[in-house]
Amino acid sequence: MRRRGLTVLLGALFTALLSIGVLRVPIPYVVLGPGPTVNTLGTADGKEVIQVSGRETSTSAGQLRLTTVGVQPTVRLRGAIAGWFSDDEAVVPRELVYPPGESTEQVEQRNAEDFKASQTSAETAALRELGFPVQVVIKTVAGDGPAAGALKAGDLITSVDGQPVPVAAKVTELVRAKPAGTALTIGYTRDGVPATATVTSREQDGRPRIGVEIDQQQPHPFTLGIDLGDIGGPSAGLMFALGIVDKLTLADLTGGQIIAGTGTIDDEGAVGPIGGIAQKLVGAKHAGARVFLVPADNCAEAVRNPQPDLPLLRVGSLDEAMTALETLRAGGQPTRC
Repeated sequence: MRRRGLTVLLGALFTALLSIGVLRVPIPYVVLGPGPTVNTLGTADGKEVIQVSGRETSTSAGQLRLTTVGVQPTVRLRGAIAGWFSDDEAVVPRELVYPPGESTEQVEQRNAEDFKASQTSAETAALRELGFPVQVVIKTVAGDGPAAGALKAGDLITSVDGQPVPVAAKVTELVRAKPAGTALTIGYTRDGVPATATVTSREQDGRPRIGVEIDQQQPHPFTLGIDLGDIGGPSAGLMFALGIVDKLTLADLTGGQIIAGTGTIDDEGAVGPIGGIAQKLVGAKHAGARVFLVPADNCAEAVRNPQPDLPLLRVGSLDEAMTALETLRAGGQPTRC
């Protein structure tokens, strides 16, 4: 009888030790949770987030807060179980955040590059909104390329087949939209004089090309920059663009309230979807936000993960975001998700 009791005791002890071991073993999942929020109109680490010199800036009574997602990269079963039962966190397969074959450092490097690119696009979109158009300039013309003799370095490309080119990427898009061998009408300005040239595209590296290298310029009489570290990914673009517009105009976009949001942005001001909307909503709520700007493509997910008394405003572009905030300030009802 004693031997049986000892066996049961040892079995229970072994099971307990095994359970503790299993709970401590890393598993192929990560936990997503609310990350920090940052007021793009304020300061971080003692420095202004949006920095302008050579032009007077305005002061806002409210805040425009970008939102982030915190990632717990090493997860044990105990932490995963807690995450599964949490209303604020999500447990997802590790490969969704850290693709197979990529190290954590490589993913972080890519996120840093995406974050830098989002800042550049935010500046471009905001300056276009403020009346500083982009100039698409030809840097070089290939001597044996399709455009040789028709276009020159320094020409400003204004259209392709009658379609305007507000940013450099549009030139590439319009040239590639038609098969190689298509005669394209290129609108340009040389020495202040508008003109057109016919250039027949040619296939190179499997794609239609016209044999020019282009650059994008956006002259403005002041310097503008964004200084914010320890955040990665492209999803802060919308809130950076709104912050720039707010600081460089007299209008207070916030109406004195804390406005939070998220969304990628391109050079033309289009707002794109992001990941982790549920966790960003939680972070915004904790930061005291009164409304949340949601990319149109994230609306359905946001509606499934609401936060109490946090209205969700649907935005598809920088213009729509500004209109929504203007309507809110006037006491109207902006378009919701």
